[in-house]
Amino acid sequence: MEEESIIYTFTFPLDNALLLKKRKSLKRELLANRKEFLKKRIAILGGSTTSEIKNMIELFLLNEGIEPTFYESEFGQYWQDAMFDEPNLTAFKPDIIFIFTSWRNISFFPNMNHSKEEVDDLLNDQYQHFCVMWEKLRNTYDCPIIQNNFERPFYRLLGNKDISDYHGKSNYIFRLNQKFYQYAQEKESFYINDIDFLSASYGLEKWSDPFYWYMYKYALCVPAVPELAYNVATIIKSIYGKNKKAFVLDLDNTLWGGVVGDDGVEGIEIGPETSKGQAYLEFHDYIRQHKDLGIILNVSSKNDHENAIAGLNHQDGVLKPDDFVSIKANWDNKDRNIQEIANELNLGVDSFVFVDDNPAERALVKGQISSIAVPEIVDVEHYIRNIDRAGYFEVTNFSKEDLKRTEMYKTNVERAKQQQSFESYEDYLKSLEMKAEIRHFEPIYMQRIAQLTNKSNQFNLTTKRYSDSEIESVSKNNEFITLYGKLEDRFGDNGVVSIVIGRKQNEDLHIDLWLMSCRVLKRNMEFA
Repeated sequence: MEEESIIYTFTFPLDNALLLKKRKSLKRELLANRKEFLKKRIAILGGSTTSEIKNMIELFLLNEGIEPTFYESEFGQYWQDAMFDEPNLTAFKPDIIFIFTSWRNISFFPNMNHSKEEVDDLLNDQYQHFCVMWEKLRNTYDCPIIQNNFERPFYRLLGNKDISDYHGKSNYIFRLNQKFYQYAQEKESFYINDIDFLSASYGLEKWSDPFYWYMYKYALCVPAVPELAYNVATIIKSIYGKNKKAFVLDLDNTLWGGVVGDDGVEGIEIGPETSKGQAYLEFHDYIRQHKDLGIILNVSSKNDHENAIAGLNHQDGVLKPDDFVSIKANWDNKDRNIQEIANELNLGVDSFVFVDDNPAERALVKGQISSIAVPEIVDVEHYIRNIDRAGYFEVTNFSKEDLKRTEMYKTNVERAKQQQSFESYEDYLKSLEMKAEIRHFEPIYMQRIAQLTNKSNQFNLTTKRYSDSEIESVSKNNEFITLYGKLEDRFGDNGVVSIVIGRKQNEDLHIDLWLMSCRVLKRNMEFA
């Protein structure tokens, strides 16, 4: 199989039948086409059959550069393995635990004879069944946990009242899910795999086809397994810093309908006046919200620069020129523009998602930059769905610095322009008036520190990855020296940009981790 065909096999929307049919050959190709993998041990504790789920998760992780080995519990033994220190699981020492349960693993549901108080007690008992297990796993293995929420059953005993009456299964599951979400909000390194959404998106009747439960004890139909596995893989790859970091967007017929150079600003289609204009407007809003997640927005468009800026200043548009860090509106090949943007931002080209309505442009860019993500988009009505379901920017960790990332990268571009006006690099560095802060890990920065360990690749001497809980543990351990570095200059605050974790052994200090953000490379921070 050609590498190009593998690339498009893993592009959303997925070809589930092809993935299931050719899983083994795809696995061989993925292993053959990549020299280095991040190796991780993943324990799957299942309340139903999980073998095909495991196989598909492996496939999607290999595509992300993660080579997993698995521990898989016996059928329905998720709770026993977790609670009673199953020797094989203990010896396995998982890096991640995935608990695959469904509504069929809920022990007791209310009946019409139960009072409100009795239903509440039943709900709390069911929640504690899981909560005790999670705490046991956290204390024993100190690793990230991924837990399914619950999908709805494929029937409603009370009809429409099933969702509003406390006796209804749908109401009970909704309330139990809420307790899971509250736990996830309060605990670090605990993630919900949202099968409630997945089953609704796939179609609940198809997802919950009882044939697969009665015949094979699968809690979902086998044809839907790739959708589930893909979703789990996006969580895992995000935990280990495999997310994308930036958009590169086309303009004509991508951010608006029509060609601004031909139709004029007043002739392009965006806004509430037409159905397509509304779709483009909603797409604007969707992309704009990524900026608040710390995703860098850029443009590569075959256009005159003045026309591009005029289109972005359309009175009905949400995205404005100031929302973008780099705007390349010219007649160069787009792969060249993308490479220039990557150089300006000091990011690898594998950090980008390229969005263009033109299949020829998509093919050209993908052919020249194999590591870039290129979603297949056709009709503007489906842009959001195809990009969103691809999980390029799965949020597993979010810090306050993410809110300021666009401004940080903009100031980096300004620094680069400033550098060009100096005869020597030393004079340029002096002009920045840099001030460094280097201290032991502090609680206020723990989330950012954990985030950096999983995002920084270019200057990471050991490439070790740490979860939030692992960072907390190391910071409290007297056997380690922990340092973070912040850097400010006259253009602004770069935030936490460097981390050192050293393990003391007699008179020696063994460096377990030393990394620096690409934003401060060549700034002499390493000497400080």
